[in-house]
Amino acid sequence: MKLLNTIILTYTILLILSTPNFLSLKAQENGTGTATMPVQSSEGGFCKSMVETNGYECEDHNVTTKDGYILNVVRIPMGGCRDCRTRGNKSPVLLQHGVFVDGRSWLLLPPKQSLAFNLADNGYDVWLVNSRGTEYSEGHTSLKFDDPAYWNWSLDELVAYDLPATFQYVYDQTGQKLHFVGHSLGTLMVMAAMSRDQLVNMLESVALLSPVAYMGHTTSLLSRVIADNFIAETLDSLGFYKFDMRNVIIIEILKVICRIPSVDCTTLLFTPFTGQNCCMKPSIMDIFLDHEPQPAAMKIVIHMCQLIRGGNTTMFDYNDSGTNLKHYGQPTPPAYNMIGIPKDLPIFLSHGGADALSDVDDVKLLLDSLQGHDPDKIVVQFIERFAHADYVMSGNAKEHVYDPFIAFLSRLH
Repeated sequence: MKLLNTIILTYTILLILSTPNFLSLKAQENGTGTATMPVQSSEGGFCKSMVETNGYECEDHNVTTKDGYILNVVRIPMGGCRDCRTRGNKSPVLLQHGVFVDGRSWLLLPPKQSLAFNLADNGYDVWLVNSRGTEYSEGHTSLKFDDPAYWNWSLDELVAYDLPATFQYVYDQTGQKLHFVGHSLGTLMVMAAMSRDQLVNMLESVALLSPVAYMGHTTSLLSRVIADNFIAETLDSLGFYKFDMRNVIIIEILKVICRIPSVDCTTLLFTPFTGQNCCMKPSIMDIFLDHEPQPAAMKIVIHMCQLIRGGNTTMFDYNDSGTNLKHYGQPTPPAYNMIGIPKDLPIFLSHGGADALSDVDDVKLLLDSLQGHDPDKIVVQFIERFAHADYVMSGNAKEHVYDPFIAFLSRLH
């Protein structure tokens, strides 16, 4: 109980000091611009700091969405490792991160344990997306980063604009269909798109790690507190348009706390949100805090809260029939129907028994909707000890998830 209270207190302090971006809002009211001190980007950018330093070739690409957001997409070319086993000629693989992180989340582990680098070592053409609003994708053709209009987006815009833009760009660059790997929100993005018959013509296969299709059964303590108490909606009504947990002072304090031998920061920082991850080494916390968490629009947090409270997966609900009618042509938001996922598309799905965000009962609902899927085209993996963050930060994710996934890909060629 004492540990639980400490965790709740820690997150409460973080949310009060950082999430609403209070200083930023007040500075704009005074006409002085943003007053929060941003965490500085790693010198030389994504490629220099995270990829080339590990001996891999790297390319930075910019992709502009139809609604004007400029997304950074990082490419580790086919067989991008200078000393790797195979100079590749295999298909492109697009990796889409979840909420509150960016493309660097696939590179937090050492190269021999990282999914992105392992795919490159096996000859795949690897592409890492940085979603709108994250550190390397702050640009827009007309809006400024601290403009509230910049943050007026939810899951629906990621599905309608970000995914199609990145898919089309990679498809045009490579001339090949894509293998897609999503974690957490990344899985919901692609499933929502497929449910509306989007992107399917450019897809070779899909990997769903910690799939989030339904959220009604989530046991995530922090998610439940925010959703059940309408915290995001309250902050939005007060004019807080961005959910930002990254603050220089707080990050440095957390780094000091995490270096105390008696403190398990993997439990302190992740368990209330993701469930009890089994296999993350404490040493990864310094790397994580160097790069993550990343901001997201308050609107997408509200959207996720709606899915938690409602249990169904729908487009954003404006909680006003007239406004919904204006946006959707009907008084309630349309559903993303997972039954619409193509039944002959190769799918690799892996979920964990300790995952509080991708709860076992919610995954069961997804699997029920996939019952008519071609049995030769779907692999379902259950790892009892894994929780949500284990899929991108666990030292044994390669053994339990990445190697079986790469074997799954090899059977498709």
